[in-house]
Amino acid sequence: MWLKWLPWKLFISKAAKRHGFLDPISLWSYFQRFAQPSEVAGPMELVRASAMFHARGLINSRAIPQNSDWVWPWWVHRQFNPAEEAFIPRAFSLTYINLTERNWTAAGLPGYDYLPIVDPTGLVTPHWDGWSIDFWLVDSKGNVMAPSRRREDVQQRLFYGKDIAVATRFSPDGHKLLSTMNVELQDGVPQCAIRLRGSMSEEGYIAASVRPCNSEGISFVHEIAFKDGRTWKINSKDTINFETPADVSLGSKYEQGDVANQLTSKGGQDHVLCDVGMANAAALFKIEPGKQREIKINIPLEPRKHHEKKRITYQANAREDDWGRAVGDYCRVSIPDKRKQYLYENAIRTLLLHATDEEVFPGPFTYKRFWFRDASFILHAMLCANFPKRVESVLATYPDRQMPTGYFLSQQGEWDSNGQALWIIYKYWKMTGRKLSGDMIRAVEKGANWICRKCTSSKGDKAHTGLLPAGFSAEHFGPNDYYYWDDFWAVAGLRSAAEMMEAQNEAELSNKYSQKAAAILKAIDASLEKAHQRLGTRAMPVSCNRRLDSGTVGCMSAGYPCQVFESNDERLLATAEYLVEHCLHKDGFFLDISHSGINAYLTLHIAQVLMQAGDERHGMLADSISRLASSTGQWPEAIHPRTEGGCMGDGQHVWAACEWVLYLRNCLVFEDTSDSELVLGKGIRKDWCREGEKITIGPAPTLWGEVRVAFEFGDDKVTVSLDEDFSGKRPQVVVDIPSYERTYVEEGQKRTVVNKAGT
Repeated sequence: MWLKWLPWKLFISKAAKRHGFLDPISLWSYFQRFAQPSEVAGPMELVRASAMFHARGLINSRAIPQNSDWVWPWWVHRQFNPAEEAFIPRAFSLTYINLTERNWTAAGLPGYDYLPIVDPTGLVTPHWDGWSIDFWLVDSKGNVMAPSRRREDVQQRLFYGKDIAVATRFSPDGHKLLSTMNVELQDGVPQCAIRLRGSMSEEGYIAASVRPCNSEGISFVHEIAFKDGRTWKINSKDTINFETPADVSLGSKYEQGDVANQLTSKGGQDHVLCDVGMANAAALFKIEPGKQREIKINIPLEPRKHHEKKRITYQANAREDDWGRAVGDYCRVSIPDKRKQYLYENAIRTLLLHATDEEVFPGPFTYKRFWFRDASFILHAMLCANFPKRVESVLATYPDRQMPTGYFLSQQGEWDSNGQALWIIYKYWKMTGRKLSGDMIRAVEKGANWICRKCTSSKGDKAHTGLLPAGFSAEHFGPNDYYYWDDFWAVAGLRSAAEMMEAQNEAELSNKYSQKAAAILKAIDASLEKAHQRLGTRAMPVSCNRRLDSGTVGCMSAGYPCQVFESNDERLLATAEYLVEHCLHKDGFFLDISHSGINAYLTLHIAQVLMQAGDERHGMLADSISRLASSTGQWPEAIHPRTEGGCMGDGQHVWAACEWVLYLRNCLVFEDTSDSELVLGKGIRKDWCREGEKITIGPAPTLWGEVRVAFEFGDDKVTVSLDEDFSGKRPQVVVDIPSYERTYVEEGQKRTVVNKAGT
């Protein structure tokens, strides 16, 4: 306790000034003045992650610039080359970070959290945040043809069937090298399986090279041990197994440079030691002119860190070695736009790939951890895609994840998580009809009570009166403030809790939560009215203290997915209009704050609001996101406006994938909870309505039960076939295809003919 009485701030300030540094105490004081006072200045988890991120960037700044003769990952060649559009000057930058080409694709097995990644030129990183293995062609003189240096000769695709495999085709100067990576079980052990197939018009080699780096930068390799040309040991813990012995094995350490510049040497060493941590090696496999050679490499994916630990499965079939069985009877979508359908199929598998029996990950690398926020969206997409058991498995962990106070904590200072947790529990309960456990009911009660306690006082007439406190919110809105995003989620969560408690015959709690939800909504309305008077527009700022900016995208949550406001609410539509008019780049939403890139999932939030309001511009936004997907059908968290590579977050962002699933699903089937309507075809586009076209979806779980729907288009009409399996009270079912008459479907009506409007 006595430490608290010491004048630490004075000591620190005096020491800094004595050595000629800025006073950090004064600087921190000014830093905080840009934010609203909050109990948490910033999530320690985010500070810790940023510190690790920039620590690597500091190492990158020491390792990369003076070693331009090394074969580096694709992002380094792009970002450090002044002739490239992705070039970034580094004059006063202390850390060098991948800000232009954050793209990668994971492979794996259903239910396992081993997720090797492949970058756009075929660099494989088998273990989380570890070293990588690259593949080159080498001519007889030792000249290296590396895909990362010749991106124009590289093509990459994702294939799925029994496996998920990333295939990279490299075709330089008439030579060919095909590398595929997938994960498979061998004697019960998950293996990163790499298959190489190459041919050359002259004598040469296929090279498989261990690299002390990955898609974020340097990843230290201190030791490489060679055993009989078939087995390599990396850092005494990781193993690479070659099915056939290499013809030549070569190693190098930092002082000697890149092994890529020493491929004409004879080799012969049995290990490489490097104190700097830049050991690298190459296995060479000889190719005869005009002949094809195949090489198989297996890398056991043993548990190495807390990110990769063996788990006890919640359900017997949580883990699979066959993707065909894993996807099972998922919600299939068939639309005329085959590019968008391909992205839907990829997104379905991305969801399952990043789900274990205990958690879901927003990404395989940068974001390989659990957040309640991301989980709410991902689990909702999995529910809509008809994976209820997998959702149940993850939700079963929620009571244990909850703090004793009732707080569903992901990061301190974020107040949206409780509303999101209650909302997704409710969605599961309604969409599956399954009874909630006693532990889950208690978690719902504790979580709802936490929201009730957390709100600021309803007394007074401040802009934030009755709202949740200032906080960091969803990280991409700016400094701590009273963000409406948190409040919309609080309303949605409390409404969900009220209905769940009503079903438990807990009338008192149900009334309490309903009344609190109404009170928060009243506070939101009053705060927005003050904002209207201050700004002169019905468009909603992101917080009660801000002007309109790109952060206002957070207010889309009032319409999608929370449905706190009706789809035609003036404030919601004015906000969407502002975002479309002022915040689009290449027809995608550009977020100035934090991400500084085109954001796929937030673009689709705007598209959902426009689509549900009957605004056809939702298709323009979806077209942009479709075009910006990588060749493997993935999106990074944010997309560089010039290079169109990733500039923020994980290079395979699962939240983006889940929004694509939800967008296409809602275009065909969505619940309008304000009117208790199941709406069919609201997002069907005019170019999908040509005569002879057929659109289908199903089995599609909804809040009222499961449906299968088919739309068959004629010259001036569409025949809608509905196979419904509702439980409880049947909703109003309405066909609401743009340019067609709005038509209700009666119970038991299997086929409904809907005419074009005006015919």
